[in-house]
Amino acid sequence: MEFSGSQKWLSLFIFSFAITQCTLFAIADLPGTWELLVPDAGVASMHTAVTRFNTVVLLDRTNIGPSRRMLRKGHCRFDKNDPFLKRDCYAHSILFDFQTNQIRPLMIQTDTWCSSGQILPDGTLLQTGGDLDGYKKIRKFNPCEAAGSCDWEEIQDVELVNGRWYSTNQILPDGTVIIVGGKGANTVEYYPPRKNGAVSFPFLIDVEDNQMDNLYPYVHLLPNGHLFIFANNKAVMYDHETNEIVKNYPPLDGGPRNYPSAGSSAMLALDGDFSTAVIVVCGGAQYGAFIHRSTDTPAHGSCGRIVATSDRPGWEMEDMPFGRIMGDMVMLPTGDILIINGAQAGTQGFELASNPCLYPVLYRPDQPVGLRFMTLTPGTVARMYHSTANLLPDGRVLLAGSNPHYFYKFNAEYPTELRIEAFSPEYLSPDRANLRPAIEEIPETVRYGEAFDVFVSVPLSVVGILEVNLGNAPFATHSFSQGQRLVKLTVTPSVPDSAGKYRIGCTAPPNAAVAPPGYYMAFVVNQGVPSVARWVHLVA
Repeated sequence: MEFSGSQKWLSLFIFSFAITQCTLFAIADLPGTWELLVPDAGVASMHTAVTRFNTVVLLDRTNIGPSRRMLRKGHCRFDKNDPFLKRDCYAHSILFDFQTNQIRPLMIQTDTWCSSGQILPDGTLLQTGGDLDGYKKIRKFNPCEAAGSCDWEEIQDVELVNGRWYSTNQILPDGTVIIVGGKGANTVEYYPPRKNGAVSFPFLIDVEDNQMDNLYPYVHLLPNGHLFIFANNKAVMYDHETNEIVKNYPPLDGGPRNYPSAGSSAMLALDGDFSTAVIVVCGGAQYGAFIHRSTDTPAHGSCGRIVATSDRPGWEMEDMPFGRIMGDMVMLPTGDILIINGAQAGTQGFELASNPCLYPVLYRPDQPVGLRFMTLTPGTVARMYHSTANLLPDGRVLLAGSNPHYFYKFNAEYPTELRIEAFSPEYLSPDRANLRPAIEEIPETVRYGEAFDVFVSVPLSVVGILEVNLGNAPFATHSFSQGQRLVKLTVTPSVPDSAGKYRIGCTAPPNAAVAPPGYYMAFVVNQGVPSVARWVHLVA
């Protein structure tokens, strides 16, 4: 049968319309929702951390020229060595109240470009290193109520032994912090400083290639007290007390995974007898993309999973639905992992990536290989180099930043991003609201091994076990959440009382290797639906 030109055009239009409608229907059916919280924060966040006062610290770098938010009158920064602003009256850090969406500018004095951080046992944010005048600096942010006036403090009486640029921090069982690596710093050191200062760590030299690939190493505290440290495509178990490597793991196939090759990593939730730790490493750029400044080289989609505490560890491989670089892996209250942000081609670095990966992916660790990944509702904002993702106490995930340019640049294919968004996983959907617990009573402080009760209310009668899970607040930067941890407590079946509440008997983590001292978000999870968290202080 012959078609006329107009009939062919009409057929093509109908076919295209049908495909578009199917695509839109498919996207509409995907889990999760997005919301814009702040249309213009004024600062693009390179580093982000949530505080126990339900505020969020967002931090960029100082030697970047003007931001779009001013400091308070009379609070300018003076730096004769700053090549762009000798008198800098612009904010490069802000405090965000996610309950009101209000922002307060903070004042940072020294350069925090590609620095590291960790929250101390007392809730203070420790922030280390950077570039230029920040290279050896140690800073603290002691958080306060949202209406307070807390601000950054530059520590004057102590500095880093080695300058730290692109390093990683991890809190230890004794509440001190280890600072690992950095550009040209193949050592580890500690805060507070130890007598032996910086200690040589040759592993970082061994794994370095001609495009580095050993920066921002992935560091996880194992429940045996040792550290799992991954760089490039190799990992070791490190005894931080004797400064010795006690185990070498087999290499991970699929090419380099650390900066500038931009994968990500997370440790799965600790539970049961807390003796087993499983590490996941996902995504990354192909070797050579950074050297050749290739923006269109496809990213890896592979993930490796390893039981780090096994006597005979080996990598189990699987593939994500998308190749991804610069994706953030956020541990949700349920123990699932949200993989979000990033790009599908290129590498880390200024203007070195393309094809933003707008689709989040849910990694469900309890499912069999081949069924662990679920594609979620896509966003509309490209969040690529220098973007962050952090879990909030209400169960949402905060998305901020993305600046693939040396300065702030808004007239570009991938502009500097000042919007702050939140992604709500499917567990926050309206059809699950009647399953959502509300914590009515919980201790503010618990000690290791202590038995305590949590009281909750739930709209529908409880069926099954109510979990009580402790999640800390990590320091998110460069596709890795430093110190991220979720611990599922041992609980007894919930018991209803006469007031319509349920009592859950809980036992605190047995020791500080399982959960280092500090403030944790305590979530009660009912059939995969978490409560709004309450902050609990875990102490010795």
